[in-house]
Amino acid sequence: MPLKRDRVIHKIQEFDLKAIFINDLGWNIYKARALQVTLDDQTYSLIPLAEKGGMVVYTCTTPHLPDYATRRKLELEVVKAVHEHLIIFIDTAQTTQIWQWVRRENGKPDGCREHKYHRSQSGEALFQKLQELVVSLEEEDNATIVLVRGKAKKAFDVETITKKFYERFQKEHAAFLKFISGFEVETASRSDREWYASLMLNRLMFIYFIQKKGFLDGDTDYLRHRLQKLQRSQGSGKFHGFYRQFLLRLFHEGLGQQARSPELTTLLGNVPYLNGGLFDLHDLERHNPDIQIPDEAFERIFTFFDAYNWHLDERPLRADNEINPDVLGYIFEKYINQKQMGAYYTKEDITEYISKNTIIPFLFDKAGVETDNFWIWHLLRDNPKRYIYLAVKHGIENELPPAIAEGLNEISKRGEWNKAAPSEYALPTEIWREVVARRKRYEEIYVKLAAGEITSTNDLITYNLNIRQFAQDLIENCTEPLFLWSFYQAIAHVKVLDPTCGSGAFLFAALNLLEPLYEACLERMQVFLSETEISTAAKAIPSYKKFEELLRLVDLHPNRRYFILKTIIIQNLYGVDIMAEAVEIAKLRLFLKLVAQIEKVEQIEPLPDIDFNIRPGNTLVGFATFDEAKAAIDRKFDFDGAKARIEQKAQEVDRSFTVFRNFQTASRTQHAVGEDKQSVAVAIAQEKQKLRTQIAELQAELDRYLAGEYGIDPLHLTKKKEYETALEKWRTSHQPFHWFVEFYGIMAEGGFDVIIGNPPYVEYKEVKKDYLIKNYQTEPCSNLYAFVVERNTSLMFKGGRTGMIIPHSAFCTDRMEPLINLFKGDTISWISTYDIRPAKLFNGVDQRLAIYLQGSASTHSIYSTRYYRWSEDSRVYLFYLLNYTIIVNMEYENSLPKAGNQIEQAIWNKLTKQNILSRSLGSGSKIYFHNAPRYWIRVMTFAPYFWNEREGEQLSTQVKRLSIPNRLDSCAVVSSLNSSLFYWWFVLLSDCRHLNSREIERFPLDLAKLHQDLKIAMEKLCEQQMLDLGKHSTRKEAYYKATGKVVYDEYYPKHSKPIIDQIDRVLAQHYGFTEEELDFIINYDIKYRMGRDSGEEEGEA
Repeated sequence: MPLKRDRVIHKIQEFDLKAIFINDLGWNIYKARALQVTLDDQTYSLIPLAEKGGMVVYTCTTPHLPDYATRRKLELEVVKAVHEHLIIFIDTAQTTQIWQWVRRENGKPDGCREHKYHRSQSGEALFQKLQELVVSLEEEDNATIVLVRGKAKKAFDVETITKKFYERFQKEHAAFLKFISGFEVETASRSDREWYASLMLNRLMFIYFIQKKGFLDGDTDYLRHRLQKLQRSQGSGKFHGFYRQFLLRLFHEGLGQQARSPELTTLLGNVPYLNGGLFDLHDLERHNPDIQIPDEAFERIFTFFDAYNWHLDERPLRADNEINPDVLGYIFEKYINQKQMGAYYTKEDITEYISKNTIIPFLFDKAGVETDNFWIWHLLRDNPKRYIYLAVKHGIENELPPAIAEGLNEISKRGEWNKAAPSEYALPTEIWREVVARRKRYEEIYVKLAAGEITSTNDLITYNLNIRQFAQDLIENCTEPLFLWSFYQAIAHVKVLDPTCGSGAFLFAALNLLEPLYEACLERMQVFLSETEISTAAKAIPSYKKFEELLRLVDLHPNRRYFILKTIIIQNLYGVDIMAEAVEIAKLRLFLKLVAQIEKVEQIEPLPDIDFNIRPGNTLVGFATFDEAKAAIDRKFDFDGAKARIEQKAQEVDRSFTVFRNFQTASRTQHAVGEDKQSVAVAIAQEKQKLRTQIAELQAELDRYLAGEYGIDPLHLTKKKEYETALEKWRTSHQPFHWFVEFYGIMAEGGFDVIIGNPPYVEYKEVKKDYLIKNYQTEPCSNLYAFVVERNTSLMFKGGRTGMIIPHSAFCTDRMEPLINLFKGDTISWISTYDIRPAKLFNGVDQRLAIYLQGSASTHSIYSTRYYRWSEDSRVYLFYLLNYTIIVNMEYENSLPKAGNQIEQAIWNKLTKQNILSRSLGSGSKIYFHNAPRYWIRVMTFAPYFWNEREGEQLSTQVKRLSIPNRLDSCAVVSSLNSSLFYWWFVLLSDCRHLNSREIERFPLDLAKLHQDLKIAMEKLCEQQMLDLGKHSTRKEAYYKATGKVVYDEYYPKHSKPIIDQIDRVLAQHYGFTEEELDFIINYDIKYRMGRDSGEEEGEA
């Protein structure tokens, strides 16, 4: 609804606020009682003014306006009664209004915003804010419809559109590639031509977005119209000029340069100077000056692009032919992942979880949150529910039904616990047992919060609290200007790295995380400066002066959000990837994020040039530190002072980088006009070229030392041409990246503050033909992700934080011992693990995964979760429900146990008092076990039937033998290994894919101490189970190319669950389990093992 400016401003001035909402905005009269809130012995009355769509406006009139801290406390009380609301604070004399509302955006913490109006002001600023607020409220009102349809619908739409667009994109990319000619060596440059095709399409897609905004000569079909205009001017049959005569000039001289000649302006029209490096002369263009692309190629691409509506904003898609930057992000992820082995698209829930639990804890550490700032932790104590995720709280207000509640204290009355729970109690797919466990976890956390027992940054991770909301509230409720400035400084200077950044998923997560924190700091600074009770003398203190200087700089920019995002991109984000094309795409996505903030062409500022933030290179090859370079130089004997010279050059590179970065953020750069604007642009270009030259020279010298480590040395290759050829070949294949040169300032100060990402899961043997690594402790692990994790230790600041998603076998297989050892120093680590069935973290890829978070600590500690399984319907809640428990005295060779609660700790302690099973193995009765279990262990006293056409009847290669000295003991072993207890042991310690002999041999089962009566009982149960397995078996046939027809027996152990439960009860007597511990074992992973939500009827051969 458009507001009538003069009328609304008059009502603001007259304090006739009810009329604004009822008459001008069309809201409803709200006849409800006033809210009475008592704080510090004073009662505040909040009068309802109007309502729309469940959102209520309140006024709070007092003789003197409450201070900011009190206003925040009042808001937190109001939210308990009415979730969506707006409060207008008014003084009795009607001189001042303070409008307070909470902006709730999907994927961001709730942010409190205020606007202060004094009667001496015109009211224009408040009117502008009110217009924005109206739009915001209408969006939130409409959002309820979207929410009814469900968040999953949005995700489906995006993925559907992405798939459709990507399939066509691949075809058009291939077609466009065929049109490109003019490369130096056509037969040897397909990869370069593919790269250039991608570069051109990236540039064109960027232009499609901004032309649809009308930013290019006011023409929303700018490219097609310019192509047609050029073709008309060229005449019939002249269709090869668009690329050279127009596009390259648009890129390099129009969008990429400040200076414009009249002739160029006539050709291009009114187009903005964007900078950003995207439209610089590319190395491919510099080295291949004769590239040609005919007009036909662009006609075809424009036809493809024109089939879609291009929206440069962040609103949800409304039709299946719309493209926004998010969709393009998915496209780029898919394209890059297809070209890179072992790279998988990392969904936003993963990137957000890792980012928030590494970046925010570092900010807290840096700002000294735990040092004499008790008021901070009182936020948790005073409003504990606020920081527990909604998913954890779901249904807690409802009393448990009697049939469920009676099982809380009487285990025998838990018969209903394994049934599905109704939605008023349960999240999707939850059974009552899970509901009860979640409610118990909620109560434990709530009690700790309310008692003020959570007072450390690491506790926020351990108890999986809403750390983003806590950080937001910490800023908004800050009462100490000095602390606010310290926290802002921590945000402004944090260095976040993704060492294998791909197309930038984790960099985007970091950007989205930091943005509301920046904004909150600026808002709080503004409030500090505007509080009427602050004296002139108080404003003279250093913190206030710094607030004023910063806010003055911010106000110089036409678009505040653009400024915040640009600042983050320049100052906080860093990435490296071996694929140069991926690096370009990551930068393009960040540019689109920036440009999406601009509504008017006059708001456009030059894009940041982040060529030195996000860089191509091999993370694993190169000198990480100056000490590594010095060691290599020493091995060659430093007769010419190379170490001192290299260090000096590295310092010069850092100084040039600082000058270059400062040029981009200086106020003169942003607001230069005329000749000054042109001179600034020239100066930036010169500094960039100077920096490039300095880096290239230093890289070349370091490459020679590093190549010597690979045997490429003038002493061995005495002919200069032979040596230079070998050096260049090595440089091309290894793509060395010298971290201490490329990021000298960061590395000189100790390294990056936060390192996050998803490294490639690629066996080392797959890349050895391309490059080799040197001096890695993890080389025996033989997988690139292990090398990246180790590399992080050289790149990270000593007090830094890191988090990555890697295969969970990293923490539970023998060959990963060197990697596991990296988690045994003075660190604190949190490790969560994830299965692939029924659902998986990476769609379409069977990769069992682990997410680790790590920080430095005075003593070593590890927290783990259970092994998570979930259905796709419950994916949205997965990371909100993570439950960590500390691992104490659970030592196991080359495995970090996947325990999720203290009951498992107690069971472990009882088990491990016994001797392991290997001491009882020997010649005698043979038993057979299948080495690839899923939900059940299959151990038998007989060999399962298996026949193939090539070799006849034989033992399946997946079935292995064990020998036990006598029949009674062998039956006891068969029963024990088929038990739910052993299945728990298998999941706890193995890779959950292979049952290896180590898990069996190290299982704590001392047959000598197993009572004879229990052995006899287990013998009978073993016989019963073997009969039951045969009863429920099915003979199946299959055909394999290698062996021809195959016939085998398939077994369904879940039908034997009652017998297995009896086995577990016998074992409970042997180990001395409590009833609670036995109940845990019998019902371990029960929902998925018994088929509910498993996604399939499980039969195993």
